Amino acid sequence: MNKIDHKNEASLERATLGGGCFWCLEAVYQQIQGVKAVVSGYGGGARPNPSYESVCTGVSGHAEIVDVYFDPKIVSYRDLLEIFFVIHDPTTLNYQGNDRGTQYRSVIFTHGEIQAGEAHEVVEELEKSGIYSGPIVTQIESAPPIYPAEDYHQDYFRQHPGQGYCMAVVAPKLAKFRAKFKSLIAADFA
Repeated sequence: MNKIDHKNEASLERATLGGGCFWCLEAVYQQIQGVKAVVSGYGGGARPNPSYESVCTGVSGHAEIVDVYFDPKIVSYRDLLEIFFVIHDPTTLNYQGNDRGTQYRSVIFTHGEIQAGEAHEVVEELEKSGIYSGPIVTQIESAPPIYPAEDYHQDYFRQHPGQGYCMAVVAPKLAKFRAKFKSLIAADFA
């Protein structure tokens, strides 16, 4: 599910989100009906074509992100954002759990004014709701160049469900998503 069908690409929209390790986000977004492809990658840094090693140093300025290609007739951008704010902590600056560094920041890279407006609206609603104990620190920025991560990062959880990090970190986030968003789970994963 990390390959894009270029024949149908014109009907798809793209959401680019960073909220900690891309393996967690990828595992969740792959299970959503209407999502046609999820590509783990890097965005927001100055260096073109960064490597995982350079991103891990925190010096490159890139965040680990996922590019989510979705059919807006089946799942909305707002749905994807609501899931995003449930599966990670948007109040922690530059970390999620034990993953620390700017590469793990909470960020929404928007593709156009409509997405930017919707992202700001969702954050404002969440702030007003008071569900978080601290302020939301999620950055909302126009999408910079996005670079796919190395092949071994793609479809990681499905290929390595028994790996320690996957069992300890990815699986609980996936379970949280599945419990809260049952109606959005694709039939292949139900």
